[in-house]
Amino acid sequence: MDAEALKFIGVGLVMLGATIGAGFGLSRVFSSWLEGIARNPSADTKLSKIGFIAFAGTELVLLLGFVVAIMTLNA
Repeated sequence: MDAEALKFIGVGLVMLGATIGAGFGLSRVFSSWLEGIARNPSADTKLSKIGFIAFAGTELVLLLGFVVAIMTLNA
């Protein structure tokens, strides 16, 4: 195989792992968030802050995977 082809395969694997990980992470964040609000509705404001921070952290993983993939293509 050509080195250029292997580079594209590697980039695809990086993005596949990042998107699957982010998808599982987001589903866990939102399911736990909604479950916590359902169990204790009075803690909605506190849980909302924590939920948005967890959402941002999970999306950061996806964006970092994308950055690594782009950097790999340019290397």
